[in-house]
Amino acid sequence: MQFRLRPLPRLLLGLSGLTLALAGCASTGSDKPLDLSQGVPVGAVLALTSNANVYGQDQQLGMQLAERWFKGKVMPIRLRIEDGGGDEQAASQAFNLLIDAGVVALIGPTLSQQAFAADPIAQRRGVPVVAPSNTAEGIPQIGSFISRVSASSAVIAPLSIKAALKRDPSIRRAAVFFAQDDAYSSSEAAIFQSALAAKGLKPVTVQRTQLNDQDFQNQITAALRLKPDLIVISAQAVDGGNLIRQLRELGYKGSIVVGNGMNTPNIYPICQAYCDGILIAQAYSPELDSAINKAFVTLYKEATGGAIPPQLSAQAFTAYQVVAEALTRLNRHTPINGRPLIEVRQELMQELLSGRYDTPLGAIAFTPEGEVVQERFHVAEVQMEPGGRSGRFALLE
Repeated sequence: MQFRLRPLPRLLLGLSGLTLALAGCASTGSDKPLDLSQGVPVGAVLALTSNANVYGQDQQLGMQLAERWFKGKVMPIRLRIEDGGGDEQAASQAFNLLIDAGVVALIGPTLSQQAFAADPIAQRRGVPVVAPSNTAEGIPQIGSFISRVSASSAVIAPLSIKAALKRDPSIRRAAVFFAQDDAYSSSEAAIFQSALAAKGLKPVTVQRTQLNDQDFQNQITAALRLKPDLIVISAQAVDGGNLIRQLRELGYKGSIVVGNGMNTPNIYPICQAYCDGILIAQAYSPELDSAINKAFVTLYKEATGGAIPPQLSAQAFTAYQVVAEALTRLNRHTPINGRPLIEVRQELMQELLSGRYDTPLGAIAFTPEGEVVQERFHVAEVQMEPGGRSGRFALLE
């Protein structure tokens, strides 16, 4: 894949400057000189509590490993992590807290649902955001200060449908389940349905669930009456894991494809042995043969007693790397110490989008809109160990 990065139009840059000037009048401390005596202040908002903490834990470790790896390789950074919980209000409060504290950039939030509430705050106040795990459609389009290193579900989700049909060309009847109260799940479910239609498969049923649901018997019973041979699930880790367990307990033996919300080893304790065999598309491969990925895998194994790093940790590492390298390049050609914070934020966003990065995900760059441009994607099958307490994402050929 060729990277074609076009500079932002002059008029757009001019309008961005005007927007920042207006935002600066209303934002706290944005005209104060940047003090780098303790490092460049960067904030991160991660889901460290609530059901979404299964994602935040992976992300926090990824950022901690990035801090270790890049220490001495980039300009000193003072990372402050705030808990964004699992809802929009907590993420928005954390964004405001960090912006008021004078961070030059934000990493997060964990969930797409949160991003649609919190990102507009950063946009209004002229603060660059790098999303490590927001895959719903429309995230970069929130505004000129919003970007992501997590590829859109529109790019990734169809790959697992293709893999399932390649493995079993006899599949004819698909059922779709999705959490209707979650922006990511709703967006991804629509993409899954389009991917099925492109293969000539109209779902025999679409079953709606809720993130906090624990009992799916009614939806499963309704779906199984229609005898599907493929079930597609767009949900988060906890509800999705429980749904898979109950599907198997109620007798479903066919193929299961899941979305990015279940792209974490933290599903293993939930669906246990029933996780075995599910297919999921991935934006990260621990087997990628590059120096930075080998270093990341080594750091992760040292920190976890030999575990294989998951996608969420790799993406969080990458988000930190993007911000750190962009800051270092900016400071090299235009020293930022003592300059007004509002100017540094604006110039950092331009520097961030114009760069190319060699990351654990592979080579990435950004479109002028803030969408990640990534070369490599994969499909994995969950293979559980005997006993069903642990497993791995085994990449398909």
